[in-house]
Amino acid sequence: MSFSYEPERKRQKFSEIKAGLDDAESLIRKMDLEARSLQPNVKAVLLAKLREYKSDLNNLKSEHKRLASANSNQAARDDLLESGMADAMSVSANQRGRLMMSTERLNESSDRIKESRRTMRETEELGVSILQDLHQQRQSLLHANDTVFLLLKVPYRHHLLTGKFEGKDEKEINEERRKKEQVKEIKMLF
Repeated sequence: MSFSYEPERKRQKFSEIKAGLDDAESLIRKMDLEARSLQPNVKAVLLAKLREYKSDLNNLKSEHKRLASANSNQAARDDLLESGMADAMSVSANQRGRLMMSTERLNESSDRIKESRRTMRETEELGVSILQDLHQQRQSLLHANDTVFLLLKVPYRHHLLTGKFEGKDEKEINEERRKKEQVKEIKMLF
């Protein structure tokens, strides 16, 4: 009875791992898109990390595929054993050892997927934090720009309210330039 339960549990584990790998691939694609929209210095670091994650994910997929293939062969053997073609007790110690090794590899793959997910979450949180900082800096710059603009407009507003202009008008500025040029010309003559 427990012998027939084991293959079903393995199939379920393989399905869970496949779903986890698909989720990880989707998250990496989303992170890639988000990283490409960042500033070049931040983007380069994040894209390098993403390449590592993609490589790790591809390795995990290959390992999963290899184990799934081995497991399907084992499942076919198990089905034969269950159907009465052979006795469950005749499974050799060697086959049991391979089965335990496969299970151990499967568990290790699950652990690596969990670690990859944790790392992706951390990277995503870092990206969100960076975007928030950039947004705050943008708001500060916009505020500073507005303040400078207002300060530059103060003499003009004063002129509108009082009829007097504290700064020099264009005519006065041109007259001063003309006088300076005349002084230079006179100095050049002597």
